[in-house]
Amino acid sequence: MAHLFHSNSARRKSRHAVSLLPRSFSLSGAVSLFSLFSIFSLAALPALAAEEQTPGTPAAAAEEQTLAPVVVTAAPMSDPLTVVTDAKAPRQPVPAHDGADYLKTIPGFSVIRKGGSDGDPVFRGMAGSRLNILADGEVILGGCGGRMDPPTAYIFPGSYDRITVLKGPQSVAWGPSASAGTVLFERDFKPYTASDYRLFGSLMLGSFGRNDQVLDAQVGNSGYYARLIGTRSQMNDYEDGNGQRVHSEYRRWNGNAAVGITPDEDTRLELSAAASDGKAAYADRMMDGVKFARENVNLNFEKKKFSTLISKVEARVYYSYIDHVMDNYSMRDAPMMKQVNNPDRQTTGLRLAGDLNLSDASLLKVGVDQQSNRHRLRSTTNQNNDPYQSKTRADDAAFDDYGLFSEWTQSLTGMDRLVAGLRGDFWQAKDKRKGFSTSGETRHDTLPSGFVRYEHDFDSGNIPSTLFVGIGHSERFPDYWETISQNKQSETSDSAFNTKPEKNTQLDVGTIYQIAPGLQMSLSAFYNRVRDYILIDNSKAIKAATLVRNINATTYGGEVGASYALSHFLKSGVSLAYVRGSNDTDHTPLAQMPPLDSRFTLDYDDGAWSVGALLRLVAAQNRFDKNKGNIAGQDIGATPGFGVFSINGGYRFRKELLLSAGIDNLFDKAYAEAISRSGFMVPGYDQTTRINEPGRYFWLKLDLKFD
Repeated sequence: MAHLFHSNSARRKSRHAVSLLPRSFSLSGAVSLFSLFSIFSLAALPALAAEEQTPGTPAAAAEEQTLAPVVVTAAPMSDPLTVVTDAKAPRQPVPAHDGADYLKTIPGFSVIRKGGSDGDPVFRGMAGSRLNILADGEVILGGCGGRMDPPTAYIFPGSYDRITVLKGPQSVAWGPSASAGTVLFERDFKPYTASDYRLFGSLMLGSFGRNDQVLDAQVGNSGYYARLIGTRSQMNDYEDGNGQRVHSEYRRWNGNAAVGITPDEDTRLELSAAASDGKAAYADRMMDGVKFARENVNLNFEKKKFSTLISKVEARVYYSYIDHVMDNYSMRDAPMMKQVNNPDRQTTGLRLAGDLNLSDASLLKVGVDQQSNRHRLRSTTNQNNDPYQSKTRADDAAFDDYGLFSEWTQSLTGMDRLVAGLRGDFWQAKDKRKGFSTSGETRHDTLPSGFVRYEHDFDSGNIPSTLFVGIGHSERFPDYWETISQNKQSETSDSAFNTKPEKNTQLDVGTIYQIAPGLQMSLSAFYNRVRDYILIDNSKAIKAATLVRNINATTYGGEVGASYALSHFLKSGVSLAYVRGSNDTDHTPLAQMPPLDSRFTLDYDDGAWSVGALLRLVAAQNRFDKNKGNIAGQDIGATPGFGVFSINGGYRFRKELLLSAGIDNLFDKAYAEAISRSGFMVPGYDQTTRINEPGRYFWLKLDLKFD
């Protein structure tokens, strides 16, 4: 396989010699190839359909596998407005080391590309703190004022077991600001009944020097356990489909250790600690991230069957510290003046919740949560003569939130449920900067949130299905990047500190429907009205500062997913995601809305061998509002549509060992996402309008799991 991972220079030399894979390969060509692939696979259906699934056959063995095949698009909703996916499974397109790249395989998610890693996740066109992200129950907030390190930059998915997405403002139990949705990166725990161990490890090699290592080792007995997790990921600069090198290299590592006490099968007390660091190059700005140091401590207690009334009690306290350094010389040609920014952020939090069985048909979850974070900054414009290490950090902001929440699930009949929730958040923020009209000010806001959802189960040929409809309201406090960082200003002041909270009211409807034993479909649609939407407007900036405005906005759209088992071994799938937004105040399109995104998949898996294909088709985006957007990015202009074709295959040596490989962007398509950041003039690199996605990308991955 060594020839698959040749150098960048070798790729450039051989590029024009590959006449069978032209760069000008079009959408129609991709559709034709996918159709041929489908016809070839369907030709085998009669023989496959004639086979019986009996014990010992590959199909029966497939059900016993502990390692899933390659994930090309996440599973459909498992429950109303809930998507759950395996964080450790191999994926195509192969993600970077961070959480955002994993989320992009779930319909409705996009990523704002800045370089090779650390992109900002976007769900239904909403980014930043509109998307609530928790890692093992802990809130993570980055330090960079320019969003070099969104929360997902510190999340290494290979160290988690499960990713859960809760769509829309249809939950109040996981902290404030979940207007677009909530993402939970979670670790599972299965009690030990005797002395035993569990092990997961993976190795991956790929183009552009990509190499990843993951090790997750557990040992325990009925009374105690310990878990050690380590991840490391590295990649050099990648090339886009035009053969142009993109300033995008990165190297990151993460380590986590946990010890726990389990006096009985219903009680657990766990103490964990983690540390991570790395560096990353950015093609969209004048600086790179040369330090992403994070350390955290987390204490978690859980007790099930607490009493007849209280079925579960959980408590968590955590501490996190981020020390981030960015400069303009370590990872690129050094300029005359060496500049460094060094922000840091300390976050502490707690959560206490309990499940109450009010009756056989009624469950109530109640709880409180709290988070505090302090942000500081020091910098220099002349590192040689005035190093940043000798400077004192200056506080610029402090945020505190105290939340109360309750969620109630009531069974109305055997087929009908009512789910509702209420939440109150009590915010306090202080502007600790100097030299602004709001310097030294403290603001207080009390923000309510709530939802109600009706769910109805029904049988379609003895196959369970669900319909749901819900309405939710959430009020979001302006975050650090909207009020403080990089000298944000309002239309009437040199400071945006007093920007109004954002108020979302959203209707969600959908279904999880199994039409036949082999055919499953899920649909979720939404309509959202936003009062005081917080818009970042660079079209009206004064004195090079960024303007923050409150506007009214409307968004609507949804996601559709369907899969059909053509036989015991062959499965096809399709997913569509669409969102449309309007700036009702300016009578313009709402900025940073991704276009229609569709994925078509075909997978063969007989329990030992697997092969799959993915065709991604994305429409053109002609609705934009130049120089407006959110804290992660602003619109640049219209973008053309594109199609990308990828293939993968795998072999299970046994249920514990899986070898998988793939080629992403098989035809070396040159393209950029509509919400990608604009390219910066980095010395030695070609500047592009947007940061283009990687070109043809080979990868090979080995997974080992004993459970």
